[in-house]
Amino acid sequence: MANSFELNGTLKVLEDLQTFASGFTKREFVIEVPDGKYPQMVKFETVRDKIEQLDSLNIGDELKVTFDIRGNEYKGRYYVNLNAWKIESSGGGQGGGNASAEQGAPSDPPPSSFDSAFDNETEISEDDIPF
Repeated sequence: MANSFELNGTLKVLEDLQTFASGFTKREFVIEVPDGKYPQMVKFETVRDKIEQLDSLNIGDELKVTFDIRGNEYKGRYYVNLNAWKIESSGGGQGGGNASAEQGAPSDPPPSSFDSAFDNETEISEDDIPF
């Protein structure tokens, strides 16, 4: 998918690094986006070399996230990932500095991490899906 999107919000959750049996790595984070009376909590993931962009961020930082939407099918079920590839601190939060390591779009956006999540041959049961 060639489209890129941007979203501004406040960093609420910064998960630990996840490494899979194949050597694939990803890190997830959540930003809170104002949406009238009910703010939205939006979860993103970063993969491979984009993970280091999260190292200088703190909970409460204001961010601008540039991302791609990735969709996958696995055993008749469909999944969507928001793949963040550029993360900029927009000030106003507790942390400081520009967390972006890139100034332009990547020449080859990373593939969805969902495919790699199954490299360790674990099975997802209905109870593992949060929806």
